[in-house]
Amino acid sequence: MLILNILLSCNKPRPAATVADDPDYKKAKTFLYHQDDSAFYYFNKVATRVKDSLQAAFAYNYMASIQSDAGDYFGGQESLSAALKYLDTLKEKDRQCLSSTYNELGLTSIRLRNNSAAIAFFDLAIKYSDGPSYKLVLFNNKALAYRENKEYQPAIRIYDSTLLKAKEPETYARILSNSTTARWLYHPSYNAAPELLKALAMRVKEKDLWGQNSSYAHLADFYKSSRPDSSLWYSHQMYTVASKLGSPDDVLEALEKLISTGPQKELKGYFARYQKLSDSLETARSAAKNQFALIRYNTEKAKTDNLRLQKDNTNAKYQILGQRVIIGVIIAAVIGTFIALFFWYRKRKQEQQAATLAAVRDTQLKDSKKVHDTLANDIYYLLKKVQNDDVPDKDWLVNHIDEIYERARDISYEITPAAEAHFHENLSARLKAFATDTTRISLVGNSLEFWDHIDPLYKTELKYILQELMVNMRKHSHATNVVIRFEPSGDKATILYTDNGIGMAAGTAEGNGLKNTGNRIKTIGGAITFDSSSGTGLQIKITCPYV
Repeated sequence: MLILNILLSCNKPRPAATVADDPDYKKAKTFLYHQDDSAFYYFNKVATRVKDSLQAAFAYNYMASIQSDAGDYFGGQESLSAALKYLDTLKEKDRQCLSSTYNELGLTSIRLRNNSAAIAFFDLAIKYSDGPSYKLVLFNNKALAYRENKEYQPAIRIYDSTLLKAKEPETYARILSNSTTARWLYHPSYNAAPELLKALAMRVKEKDLWGQNSSYAHLADFYKSSRPDSSLWYSHQMYTVASKLGSPDDVLEALEKLISTGPQKELKGYFARYQKLSDSLETARSAAKNQFALIRYNTEKAKTDNLRLQKDNTNAKYQILGQRVIIGVIIAAVIGTFIALFFWYRKRKQEQQAATLAAVRDTQLKDSKKVHDTLANDIYYLLKKVQNDDVPDKDWLVNHIDEIYERARDISYEITPAAEAHFHENLSARLKAFATDTTRISLVGNSLEFWDHIDPLYKTELKYILQELMVNMRKHSHATNVVIRFEPSGDKATILYTDNGIGMAAGTAEGNGLKNTGNRIKTIGGAITFDSSSGTGLQIKITCPYV
């Protein structure tokens, strides 16, 4: 990144204090540029204390500028974000601070190598700027962001348009030097020397040391490949001017150039100075960051302690009143407890009676469910199998009748099914047995993988649910086409049943089969939904959890 610190230092005008003066604000301004930690301390006091939102925004803006100059870029962004919270885009008096804040955000973004964000911030700064000379600075900053992003053509276009509007020699020289450097970077064969030297001459005449510093850096970079001796001379000039300005970043930049172009015998000395200054600068910036954080912490702590003291005083005022209220509440609670115990006893007695009746009904429902699902449907299945097969398989028939007999004999016991081998194949055979010459049944996705993560108990319940749906289809739907689709869906298994029968009319009462189906799906934590209009078929969605 070419001489970035030089360019940013030149392109950051401070916001003017157009708000009512506050004592701490005045102190902060007197310390600015001399004792930045003291300036930061008083600006922070203003920002966290004053009721004037614009003055708080100006204070945060100055704090951000101090943090950015000290290398605390993220802290600076935090302060700038705080400033924006106090500003209103619809208020005319806030426009200057808005423009300055967005400009500072753009410069900080360039330092953090986020040039695209910087361009957007400079556009906002230009939007809220009313001063023609300040707008030239903002356009120059936007062009710099484009240049640092290696987008040289838009940068050159901005420089060319602003150069025509530059009236002051310092501004004209800055734009001319930046524009020429952008052209050279875009076309390395471009002869930038005449214009760079012209800008330098103007800056020397105007005694603009910051501008001279920038020009020497540009010329050192331009001559680095073609005339190393000239590059070395301009690097020396930059080092001298940067030292006068007391800008450690620019001194480091000059030393880097001297190390890359200087004679071999002097490199060791340059490198030693560079290393010492770099370490010193890093230490100073770390200390500054810690100091800024400490100042903010102490301010917030003092504010919190003050609020806590106010809260303690308020609590003391209400303590006596609270004691009286507590006595009244205790008396009311005793009376309320006796009343609540009376109603609780009466309600409990009613609930016990209702629970006894519910247990009887539940036992009856379970018995009805077992008989219906485990015997009636299986017998119906055997009946249809015999009807549809011209020559029934005698061994198969004997085995299934024997199975029904065993379940009928043990109907009073709760049997937890074990894992059934070839479950999907047996289920396919069971469901397709309901097909006839006029009713086609299709199964999609009925695979071993689909059933692999479903509990054996759930499989059994789903088998009986599907069997119940097939029985209802044969009895009531007059369907000619039935499709059952098995799909995994996240942590659930989904079964979609569709037929083209007459459907279910609205308000149709559920028989024992559909009631049992609903009860079964609830017992395994699943759900079943029906979608039907009379005469348009039936769609049923069943879901149950995987384990």
